[in-house]
Amino acid sequence: MAPGDGRTVDEQFARLPKSTRRALEQKGLGLPKLREIALEDNGGRIVQHILSEYSVSSSRWDFDGDRWTEESRTVWPWLRLLLVAVVGVVLCLLSTYVLDSSALFVGAACGLAVAWAGFKTRRSVGGLAVCGVVAAAYVVLIWMGSYAADEWYLHLRGQEATVTYATPVNHGSHGIRTLYCRVKLPDGSVRQVFHNDKRCTDASVVGTKTRAVIDPSDHYRPVLGGRSDIGGTVDGYVCLGAAVLLVLAPLTAAVMSRANEVRGRRGGRSDGTAA
Repeated sequence: MAPGDGRTVDEQFARLPKSTRRALEQKGLGLPKLREIALEDNGGRIVQHILSEYSVSSSRWDFDGDRWTEESRTVWPWLRLLLVAVVGVVLCLLSTYVLDSSALFVGAACGLAVAWAGFKTRRSVGGLAVCGVVAAAYVVLIWMGSYAADEWYLHLRGQEATVTYATPVNHGSHGIRTLYCRVKLPDGSVRQVFHNDKRCTDASVVGTKTRAVIDPSDHYRPVLGGRSDIGGTVDGYVCLGAAVLLVLAPLTAAVMSRANEVRGRRGGRSDGTAA
């Protein structure tokens, strides 16, 4: 066995994932056998072909003990960024059920994990651009979503009902007094509404009937008007666009990273064959 050939086979075999090496050994193509093949006529090309075929056919999502395969290490950081960002947004929106608009702080706390996941991606111009898009989309979703989640919920699960205008409540902050509309629900409870309308702060309408969308669980505040009056706002469309960007940006980066990896390997394989 020529020393140069032996070293080449050893190096190529050592660079394979553990699962691929195990698969080769189970097929009787372990390192000793590959060394024998390399000594034959045209053995270098045969070994190169065997290693290339097993590298391509082995699972691109295989887990080798403590490390991912090369393909997984290329794609996984972007998928991890997507997963962490989506989980952060979902946790923020769900926490509005308990914290109302203060759920923004939950989204901000989860933003630390999103920043960490972004830091773990590839540091290139394109990578930084994708991370910037994800960060901007995330901020939009937790900022607007923490204030509009209850309205979105009522659009999906709310029930239209007849309510009665109640006496508005007067709240003040920093010397500024503001009237907030309240309505009496069919069960007799009085709740402050999500948004004032043009009539609700007028004392003359107290006791008159109107339509509103109420929460069957009586957690979120009612919205005056019908269900068709909820949604279709600029905030909703902005959040929808941000959600699309949040998902598509890292997915696109993952696909492009995988494609670049494949091209790079093909180029390297062609160079090795030619040599």
